[in-house]
Amino acid sequence: MNLFDSFKIRDISFRNRIAVSPMCEYSSEDGFANDWHLVHLGSRAVGGAGAVLTEAIAVLAKGRISPCDLGIWKDAHIENLARIVRFVRQQGSVAGTQLAHAGFKASTAAPWQNQRGPVAVTEGGWRPIYSSTSKGFTPESLEPEALTPEGIAQVAHAFAEGARRSLEAGFELVEIHGAHGYLIHQFLSPLVNTRTDQYGGSFGNRTRILREVVEAVRKVWPERLPLWLRISASDWTEGGWTIEDSVALARQVKPLGVDLIDASSGGIVPAAKIPVGPGYQTSFAERIRHGAGILTGTVGMIIAPEQAQHIIATGQADVVLLAREFLRHPYWPLSAAQVLKQQIAWPKQYERARF
Repeated sequence: MNLFDSFKIRDISFRNRIAVSPMCEYSSEDGFANDWHLVHLGSRAVGGAGAVLTEAIAVLAKGRISPCDLGIWKDAHIENLARIVRFVRQQGSVAGTQLAHAGFKASTAAPWQNQRGPVAVTEGGWRPIYSSTSKGFTPESLEPEALTPEGIAQVAHAFAEGARRSLEAGFELVEIHGAHGYLIHQFLSPLVNTRTDQYGGSFGNRTRILREVVEAVRKVWPERLPLWLRISASDWTEGGWTIEDSVALARQVKPLGVDLIDASSGGIVPAAKIPVGPGYQTSFAERIRHGAGILTGTVGMIIAPEQAQHIIATGQADVVLLAREFLRHPYWPLSAAQVLKQQIAWPKQYERARF
């Protein structure tokens, strides 16, 4: 395999193995996409990415990470998203959306706001009411209300409705966000899931909500279209979720219709010591890929073209997802192809700058 090899998942063809990782932009009002999102996502498609994923897009209003996040909890959101999808697809990229619910990490401030910690209700925030437990992310966080079994069913339905709206907007890829300490991860991790009902305790119980979400999404998301799942492959904390758990989870969800595991890590507890560095999460993707026999993506500090090529060529992952590097270099695939001496198509408008 090579970085610029095209490949296919179900009926969707990707022009290369480079994807734009979901990145919060904190630039939305009432969940609506706007010109910022069009330019942010569209420019990465112009830049040659094989897949372009939206930021974590909330399936319920109270599931947003911040009041400024994208949403897909109502049909009115579809039209603005569809405009972005049309442009991304016109550039040859696969347009994807990441469906998410923040759980007890909801209602927080945008990173450039002066205040630290949760947003007060009077400033546009709300009390998080969906969580695996009644504890917040930190002692300073707003106290959430524990999610009931009836509420869990509503969440699964909301994810399915998000997938339906994604389909109506024209997206060809959906990723379920089960990582970084957000709602689904809160159920998976024994560090915070203290439930004593059918959604807590054993591995099978803690993974139940994710299986129900996957099944609900697959009922409305066509068989011809790929479904990805982002997980935190390790909590980086003793007693937490492990890579062995991640392999077991991948084996569970593959028969349910998940096509690729997007392997990230961390986010469930604030004190985790994470050895951040180039490729620090790639071994997780490799373990899951070989241990569960499923496609994987890797993300985190992937910067150099040679690094990305090595990951793909050695079979550590099937896709590389870039985040901050795409913020620095929106046209990274075009320059990476030159470094790796690969001939790829450029936008005709930019051809004169190719050589």
